[in-house]
Amino acid sequence: MASENSLNKSMSSAIKHYSSLFFLPSFRKTLAALIIVCIGGLSLSTAILSFSADGFFYGAFMGISAFILAFLSDYLVTNVILRKDSIFVMRRTAALSLFCWILWLAFIIPGAILGAFFGYLLWVKLCLLGFAAVTTLRAVVFLSTSTVGPRRGMLASIVHPLLCIAPLMVYWIVVNGVIAEQVAFFLFVASFLSLASANLLVSIIDRLGRKSYGIPAMSLFRAFMLNWVLGENASIEQYFEKMGEDEDVEVSTLQFAAANAKAAIIVPLVHPGPFKNIGSSLLPSLMKHAFETAFGGDACVPLGILGHELDLASQSQNQKIINHVITSASHAIFSEKATPLIRVIEDSVTVSCQVFGDEALLSFSLAPKTTEDLPQELGRFVREAAKKLGLKDAIVINAHNSITDISESEAPLDLLQKVASDCLEKAVGSPQKTFEAGAATVYPEAFSLKDGMGTGGITAIAVKVDDQKVAYLVIDGNNMISGLREKMISTLISIGYDAAEVFTTDTHAVNAVVLGRRGYHPVGEVMDHAQLLSYIKTVALTAMERLKPSTSGALTLTVKNVRVIGQARIETLSVLVDQALQKAKGIVVPLFGLEGLLLILLLAIF
Repeated sequence: MASENSLNKSMSSAIKHYSSLFFLPSFRKTLAALIIVCIGGLSLSTAILSFSADGFFYGAFMGISAFILAFLSDYLVTNVILRKDSIFVMRRTAALSLFCWILWLAFIIPGAILGAFFGYLLWVKLCLLGFAAVTTLRAVVFLSTSTVGPRRGMLASIVHPLLCIAPLMVYWIVVNGVIAEQVAFFLFVASFLSLASANLLVSIIDRLGRKSYGIPAMSLFRAFMLNWVLGENASIEQYFEKMGEDEDVEVSTLQFAAANAKAAIIVPLVHPGPFKNIGSSLLPSLMKHAFETAFGGDACVPLGILGHELDLASQSQNQKIINHVITSASHAIFSEKATPLIRVIEDSVTVSCQVFGDEALLSFSLAPKTTEDLPQELGRFVREAAKKLGLKDAIVINAHNSITDISESEAPLDLLQKVASDCLEKAVGSPQKTFEAGAATVYPEAFSLKDGMGTGGITAIAVKVDDQKVAYLVIDGNNMISGLREKMISTLISIGYDAAEVFTTDTHAVNAVVLGRRGYHPVGEVMDHAQLLSYIKTVALTAMERLKPSTSGALTLTVKNVRVIGQARIETLSVLVDQALQKAKGIVVPLFGLEGLLLILLLAIF
């Protein structure tokens, strides 16, 4: 659990940096603000220098001209210079221009105030320093984020400042008699120093990644950013593939076959992470939809007993597992009998077990305490214990159905093993009888990924043995708030079930799509509970209505040489952003301070 929290924290920290770059105002609001800043700022500056009708006129003229040139430069940068860059659409380019103009005014307005007392030339010099600051900022942004190469990035950096300073140069030369050659020389030197400083900063940060992890930090940053902004996952997954290693992955399936109805519980020993649509984050819903397309009925993919040590590296690895499961599913050997559900509770541990033929279906929950990832050792223990009791194997599920804000000690492994052993023995000792099964799925339109609901929706599998009706409820989400499981079970019992357990898939498709202390919303944290329980009631009743005499077929298969990336390396990629920023903070002041000092010395001999 601690490691899971550590990973969530590091990923959340990284995501905050990306989100701060791209939570921008709308294009219309940006243009409106740019008009106000350009016209208002330049009009104010000339009015301060010359409080007259001419001063206002020249300021307004420069402001209007600057806005038009800013808009044209943004269009040129977006559609010509960076035309193949998927990040810099017009909205983002215009927003960058707005921020640059705000920075520029921080030099222009104080320059005008000082110029009113000590001569207009001081205003000119501060305006030119502002040009250098803006060019440096744009160079840092484009060189670190643009995906079309440094040459185009540098060209995009200087186009806007050079065009926007043109109205000011006309005013200085025509009205105030400033020597054009001096201004042009300064602009040349300032552009060179700004681009050189930005290139040096990016190069130093890049070397940090290469030296520490063998990864160019800025390329990794762009890959993360492409995923955050556009949902493009191929770039970051290339790094995952390179850093990953091959493992054999087991997948357990339990299929139900009734007249005109099918259902399946699929438990891959793969963690559905690390976040968003990267790696195996979408595996539960992808597996569900692919299995249903191939065989019909309703499938669900609850979490197995493992942690982030087995996140898949890419979408191709997802597909490799899915294809293997679908092609192997027909090899399952079916049985006609099952035991009732047996539940054993001790301290904070709840273990539920039902035996289908010679296969046990067993789950762990620590609710209402936090139920996070459980060690693989526990799953291996249960499977060995099942075999010692005469079963062929066991499918072991982590219910992953409760999370609190309280720091809690983990349940001891020996306690988990003891309760599991007791439950297994009782289940194996129970008589097996013919059974019925039914299933249904609902896709809640009211909830989205941002609310914590994955695209796999909510699946209910109903099983009736003798007079006992059991509901297995699987929600495509990453855990759920403490106490909600109990509400759901109470709802299920109120509509006719005798026992129930609630699982989440632990899909990390809901991670890194919102900001917050966790970086995601567990099921029920921001959802309307009455509405959620209504969906659950509907899908569970439908599954109950579909109960028909059934058989069950269990199958455990191994997918060879699957590329996985462990938690340690995912954390490495996530924290590299923070480390790069810390490195940048340490060198920004001396680097850009030296640039500023050189330019001030140049202006001193102006």
